[in-house]
Amino acid sequence: MKSRWLIQKLKHHIFLFGVALSWGIATPLNAAERVTLQLGPFQQSVEIADLEEWAQTGQLPPTLTPYRSLLTPQVQQVLNRRLQLDPNLAEKFINDLLLSTDGARLLDQIGRVLPDSSLDQLKAALFLAARQANGLSVLSFLRAYPEETVTINASSAIAIVLQMNLPYLQSQVVNPILEQELTMADTPEFTADFDPTVTGYQYVRERTLRLRDRDRDRAIPVDVYWVGNTSGPLVVLSHGFGSDRKFLTYLARHLASNGLTVVAIEHPGSNFSWLSGVSLRSNIGEVLPPSEFIDRPQDVSFVLDRLAKINRGYGSLRGKLNTEQVTVIGHSLGGYTALALAGGQLDLEELREFCQQRSPLERSPADWFQCSATDLQEDNVQLRDQRVVQVMALNAVTGHLFGSSGLAEVKIPTLLLTGTNDAITPSLEHQLRAFDQLGGLKYLLVALGGTHLSVTDRATLNEAVTSSTLVPELTDKDAEPLRRLFRGVSLAFIKQLTPEAQRYQPFLTPAYAQSLSTPSLSLRLSTQLPPSLTTWFQVLSVSNQKIAIRFPTLNQDAIGKIFSPFANSSQVMTQTDCCTGQLNQIFTNFMNTYNRRLTGIS
Repeated sequence: MKSRWLIQKLKHHIFLFGVALSWGIATPLNAAERVTLQLGPFQQSVEIADLEEWAQTGQLPPTLTPYRSLLTPQVQQVLNRRLQLDPNLAEKFINDLLLSTDGARLLDQIGRVLPDSSLDQLKAALFLAARQANGLSVLSFLRAYPEETVTINASSAIAIVLQMNLPYLQSQVVNPILEQELTMADTPEFTADFDPTVTGYQYVRERTLRLRDRDRDRAIPVDVYWVGNTSGPLVVLSHGFGSDRKFLTYLARHLASNGLTVVAIEHPGSNFSWLSGVSLRSNIGEVLPPSEFIDRPQDVSFVLDRLAKINRGYGSLRGKLNTEQVTVIGHSLGGYTALALAGGQLDLEELREFCQQRSPLERSPADWFQCSATDLQEDNVQLRDQRVVQVMALNAVTGHLFGSSGLAEVKIPTLLLTGTNDAITPSLEHQLRAFDQLGGLKYLLVALGGTHLSVTDRATLNEAVTSSTLVPELTDKDAEPLRRLFRGVSLAFIKQLTPEAQRYQPFLTPAYAQSLSTPSLSLRLSTQLPPSLTTWFQVLSVSNQKIAIRFPTLNQDAIGKIFSPFANSSQVMTQTDCCTGQLNQIFTNFMNTYNRRLTGIS
């Protein structure tokens, strides 16, 4: 047990090493004196001695002044953390570690961060650093590296950090609940007299319009997909941050081939072109302007105004644009856009409180993005567009943007998609809690093992967008079952507004989703959360108040999976179907135990 505990602490040191890099500490390294940070074609460098001086004194040497905004107190804390090992036992510990499964995984992570390193070099640095009297740390590891130059892959380092954020870890804890309680046992084989995932028989026409909103000085390109015999609501697609209007082309063509007109909007203040022009040293308010949380929904409303005029004109799109009945489909930040248009009410007061109190090292990327909205000047912003009658939010950014009740204002039919391996917008914090708050008819589509970009099509996805998430993404053939399911479910969802509603209803059932599952990607569809998750949300929403909630009956194996990381917790739930008490404190104990295993370093 002691050895495994030390392994966990050493693994977290590598995580801290990645944290330090992700905050911009490192750059080109000279022997045991300089570090080289490589980010794509860019390289920067800094003296290790200067970092040591700053870590110990808090005073910035002149050479580090350009990095003042990046060298935060949190980074200083990371650099000063040390893992103390008995020098006499260090060699045995490292040998045991390297022979273990954990050790192999650890070396693989270090190897990705230091791509030019050999296995022998990594081992030598670990052995030497572990023997240091003042303990193993990020800086001692770099000092111990047996070469004049160390090249660090910043993307890989940041990727490790992004997968260690607390909201993502919380989402992993509740995965067994979703898997067990959303799975239909003894489900008969799903049958239907047609397949909604098949491309329609009509020829799809495509056209790009370039619209300018002079009042807001925004140029908004849109791609329109339509067929000769079109009917039903107009479908509007809103892309995520750093993406573009091509992100769901496969879906646009599929829906259009089945008789719907689809419009894919590009948001100029948060698209790929915008992101490409942002400096690496920009703060989050410059990377994602606060105004985008207002401008994005207004982009959609503006486009609908312009399309309404085109629909009354005399061109090829005359009568093809039903702007009075609109379904919005948004991905990531586009998911936020869809929910805001559906009536979700921003709660900037709660958001500001969250962003002030939450430790930066505990945040997911979506948490950082949402916090840029705290600089908005107007608190009571109305973004609802009455023409929007349905929305689908895919891997949506929600978090604390809508507070604890803002999404209850969404009364129109809503479908949320969540991927349980999404480290960008973690499931629990950004989709499951949002689903719990929604008012009106709602559907939850769950991809167990899905990631942030799984629903998008790599064939039409900008490669730079794929790599910009910096975490492993399931987007190739393994993700095709999800894309196939979404083709069918989205068409069925939209068709509920047409005379064909009853014909498409079977494709909005749990049995249909489960029928398309594969061993590597389990798919589930539900109209409600497992009851036990509601308990988790209530626990997360309180601080230290006493609450009493009944747990539903839950399979004992699932309980074991959920609580196995917390086996040493001081409180144990002995009756899973009738436990009451201070559940918020129990949850806090669980999470503290889990975090201590990751961060319990003196």
